[in-house]
Amino acid sequence: MSHITSRRGLLFGTAAVSAGALLTACTSNETDDGKAAANEQPAADDKPGKHVTIGFAGPQADHGWLNAINDNAKSRAKKYADVSLEITEGSNDTAQQIGQIETLINKKVDVLVVLPADGKALTQVGLKAMRAGIPVVNLDRIFNSAQAYRCWIGGDNYGMGLNAGRYIGEKLKDKPGARVVELAGLDNLELTKQRTQGFDDALKNYPNIKKVARQAAEFTVESGQSKMAQLLQGQSKFDALWNHDDDQGVGALRAIQQAGRDDFLMVGGAGALSAFQAIKQDDGVLKATVLYPPTMAASAIDLARALGQGKGVGGLAEFEIPASITLYSAVVDKTNVDQYMSTGFR
Repeated sequence: MSHITSRRGLLFGTAAVSAGALLTACTSNETDDGKAAANEQPAADDKPGKHVTIGFAGPQADHGWLNAINDNAKSRAKKYADVSLEITEGSNDTAQQIGQIETLINKKVDVLVVLPADGKALTQVGLKAMRAGIPVVNLDRIFNSAQAYRCWIGGDNYGMGLNAGRYIGEKLKDKPGARVVELAGLDNLELTKQRTQGFDDALKNYPNIKKVARQAAEFTVESGQSKMAQLLQGQSKFDALWNHDDDQGVGALRAIQQAGRDDFLMVGGAGALSAFQAIKQDDGVLKATVLYPPTMAASAIDLARALGQGKGVGGLAEFEIPASITLYSAVVDKTNVDQYMSTGFR
């Protein structure tokens, strides 16, 4: 796991740790009273420090991405000799997850990392932890109140759609009358609306491209297959497909193969290993996927450790870790897929 985080360079890689010192040493800028211009706040690094017990609570791993969240958190915690991880059994039952978090609060863990099954419903228990003096790292699904967490880290749903649209737009910008379709996720989720909005906004920059159809699936292989079959039946000709989720994309690809279609390009979403492998093989319609990286859980452990040790973030001059971190939705295609292969989730 360490090579994943260091490659992404998000927070605490060895090179980043020395960034503040390097800035001071290389520029030799000093104030008139002889003090260094940069602060001397210690940044979290790989060297053992104060022991930190981190409580981790997430939803049930009923999806490949959620399972990868748990795996990333566990693997990252094992890297540190000064970290103990108290991890709960994931649950999509709000009351049960609240109870699990309250148990961690009663155990007096040093820091909490929480990916709530429902951010609104779990806001009060986040507030309870913060009032008990336990800083909370809110992972991905955000609480309703900023007072319920010390730091939020998560993906960029709007950015996913935006970058998918840009990728498709650049591929089709010279094609008159280009047609695209969209296989969305659950329409009752705000994240689905954000992904669609980003996609639509990106396409506004390409007047030759028209979105001619959209189907909402349910983030499952089965729903991806059935909804994609409906899209294919309704659209005899289109040039590109934006699929919100690589898990449902497995089903979508089955429907495409069954229909014998190969006359368009497909862009997926999230970063499943199967998608990376298909992109690398490059013998089908799937040409790219837009990341919603589950490695955010590893970074959440880094943030929690830094909070527990009272340290800052390497590469930043501020004394404290940021209040929020939004991860970038990178596009992975055959030109860079090898770089991301080890991060793919099953």
